[in-house]
Amino acid sequence: MKTWVTVRRHCSALLVSALLVLAAPVSAEVGWPEKEDLKFGFIKLTDMVPLAIAQERGYFADEGLFVELEAQANWRVLLDRVISGDLDGAHMLSGQPLAATIGFGTEAHVVTAFTMDLNGNACTVSNDVWAEMKNGLPMDNGKPAHPISAEALVPAIESFNDAGEQFRFGMVFPVSTHNYELRYWMAAGGIHPGYYAPHRGDTSGTLDADVQISVTPPPQMPSTLESGTIHGYCVGEPWNQQAVFRDIGVPVITDYDIRNNVSEKVFGVTNDWAERYPNTHIRVVKALIRAGYWLDENDNANREEAAEIISASHYVGADYEVIANSMTGIFEFEKGDVRDAPDFNVFFRYNATYPYYADAIWYLTQMRRWGQIPAPKPDSWYMEMAQKVFLPDVYEIAARELVREGHIPADAFPDFDAIDRMQPERETRFIDGIEFDANRPNDYIDRFDIGLKGDERI
Repeated sequence: MKTWVTVRRHCSALLVSALLVLAAPVSAEVGWPEKEDLKFGFIKLTDMVPLAIAQERGYFADEGLFVELEAQANWRVLLDRVISGDLDGAHMLSGQPLAATIGFGTEAHVVTAFTMDLNGNACTVSNDVWAEMKNGLPMDNGKPAHPISAEALVPAIESFNDAGEQFRFGMVFPVSTHNYELRYWMAAGGIHPGYYAPHRGDTSGTLDADVQISVTPPPQMPSTLESGTIHGYCVGEPWNQQAVFRDIGVPVITDYDIRNNVSEKVFGVTNDWAERYPNTHIRVVKALIRAGYWLDENDNANREEAAEIISASHYVGADYEVIANSMTGIFEFEKGDVRDAPDFNVFFRYNATYPYYADAIWYLTQMRRWGQIPAPKPDSWYMEMAQKVFLPDVYEIAARELVREGHIPADAFPDFDAIDRMQPERETRFIDGIEFDANRPNDYIDRFDIGLKGDERI
């Protein structure tokens, strides 16, 4: 026998479907959702916010979807639960669907049709490490000149080595954006972050390393830093600003200054799920696009409301003031050193939500650079993997529907009849000045002084 709650939920679903029928003609491409009751996972980070907004503003409900959002313990648990079917989909690291599909770590074909955001991370060090770094930094009007090169870390690393201790940095997952950004920053400053050798059973990422980089779940970063277990970390918000508010550490560089405007998080599902529920998938993407648009419209006018929403314990669970520091277009480095950062979080502008193949290929080049892809691959392989995992066709159907329904103006999107899926229509800069050409990934990899290249293997 169905409970009253179940009956009421079923009736609500029928009512929503009926209202949708009355509100708009059925698309020739998008039918009713094959699955209405969905559970999505997320990690307690600011950039889960498109999921929260799609839920709180009724965008999921508009699509006839009843969604439960559930915080997960860590990225590995989140991925495993999506693969097992316990979760229908999740807020994922951009590298996770790619790594799973190529078989680094848990192997499964995972796909994405929606980029959740650009930028949003930073690297933070303990107060003691900052004091040693700051001594050698150039100053600008009494404040450290930014961006800060990882070369400034070298004296601190040498001090630890002289004391017989290893310099330890935390990041959130081996295929996380944070891991690749941290490694990119360090290598650009002449510091070797270490190699992976999965073919030899070594997934520590510390071979030939000048520092030890290891995994720490995002919400535990500040307390782990405070205890001295790690001496710095790279993570998303609000955990860098949390270190400032608690006076236990100093963010020294944001990922915007390491490499800006590359996919940060995505919404991921298994390929089997996407094929089984194509209409549901498109409708989920529609709701998320609307959320991204709302978050960025009118020059970020809705960010304070968004920060208030996700400060709730069932979402991010951090103080509003901490979340708002970065969400509303500013970022605090050393205590009192507050700087404008309008693009620290980007959720829609610059075609942020579009799943460009170029973003997928950039992550694959970094996996190869650090040994997670242990053997060389031809350029064609990088494109094949990007097309296997990133699904712009699904995105474009969803976006065209939103335009047809009047939810988002057509000029908010690129021209899908002429779009270059390889090259994002946005400026991307790297701290070392090396230009990325997604059409020539091996040439790009070969330009780095530190990292595997050509036929090199570990």
